[in-house]
Amino acid sequence: MNLESAISVLAESVPDPDKGLPDELFYYISQTTPLINVDLLIQDENGRTLLAWRDDQYAGQGWHIPGGILRFKETLETRILQVAISEIGQPIDFDPAPIAIHQMVHKSRDIRGHFLSFLYQCTLPSLFVPRNVGKKPGDSGYLAWHEHTLSDLLPVHEVYRAFIDPGVCRQRYISNGRVEITAVL
Repeated sequence: MNLESAISVLAESVPDPDKGLPDELFYYISQTTPLINVDLLIQDENGRTLLAWRDDQYAGQGWHIPGGILRFKETLETRILQVAISEIGQPIDFDPAPIAIHQMVHKSRDIRGHFLSFLYQCTLPSLFVPRNVGKKPGDSGYLAWHEHTLSDLLPVHEVYRAFIDPGVCRQRYISNGRVEITAVL
């Protein structure tokens, strides 16, 4: 089979790429091109940050900021709302301008090895109680409010520690308009 025929087979097997891709195709694409994703810094009026537990072969095990990969012909704003609904269970308020852009290159892996991540400031009221239906602490997707980051923040999200922990460092990033940080992991 030549390359043109292979591409034709793939195109026929994914009639609506805007709805997502089969895992095998997604992983292949992630080996050949950077992925664009949104990360949601969800905070309440008390400065707490909503984090989700994650445990998978690519990111590892620990707390992370909810996020999702942009789909074909999807706007960043639509992806933000879709992530909120799928991971939090409800829409959120957000600032449409990203507060940071991070280029993450994982030198030790090929699959899911290069991301361009847009961080958005989002809010939920302090009265929001994570639903966690059928989940217990330690289960992937378990949500909890945090007053500061913990020692078990996922290494890939260390670039966000300054935004999660209150204090001078967070103010410096926001007030100086710094919007790009590069992380080579």
